[in-house]
Amino acid sequence: MAGDPLAAVGEGAPRSTGRRRPSLIRVLLVLVGVAALYAILLSRYGLGARPQPADVAIVFGSQVRTDGTPSPRLVARLETAAKLQRHKLVRTWFVSGGIGREGHDESRVMRDWLVAHGVPDSMIVCDSLGRNSRLTADHAAAWMRAHGVRRANVITQYFHVARAVMACDRAGIEVVGARAPRWYEPRDLYSLGREMVALPVYAFSGR
Repeated sequence: MAGDPLAAVGEGAPRSTGRRRPSLIRVLLVLVGVAALYAILLSRYGLGARPQPADVAIVFGSQVRTDGTPSPRLVARLETAAKLQRHKLVRTWFVSGGIGREGHDESRVMRDWLVAHGVPDSMIVCDSLGRNSRLTADHAAAWMRAHGVRRANVITQYFHVARAVMACDRAGIEVVGARAPRWYEPRDLYSLGREMVALPVYAFSGR
């Protein structure tokens, strides 16, 4: 009936489109999935890296303990770097790091450890101003240009390989290979998350 008030209300009500917006939980699950895939790819890139014959091994620094000894993470990097000598893959080790909060020069500690484990002191170059990945790459590139060498292997933790290689590429170094130690600790979860943010930031800003 034309005068039926209920019919008029029904005609004026908005019609359902039948479409539902994704729930917040679904969006979060997608984001978690993407982040997990990103973390896996970043980790596999670092773990899959292999060293090649090169002029230089660029060893990125890490924490030194208060007693002046390298942290287990740094020891793992140095052990990996020392193995390159046994396979005769490089002629020079460029060890780079800054002065940590503990007051020790990372590069000197790295040099001393390598010498104690069979790498001749004459084959090691120390960079005491490599406070971050970009500076390490820039200083290594400057030394390599001055000595007429180009090819390098990068030695660092698996989660850091991608950004370290990018920094060296930008500095003009021909990175032919890399190696990450098979050593892990709970702190890797934080470090991996940090690299997941730092890598794209570095890619777009150079910092």
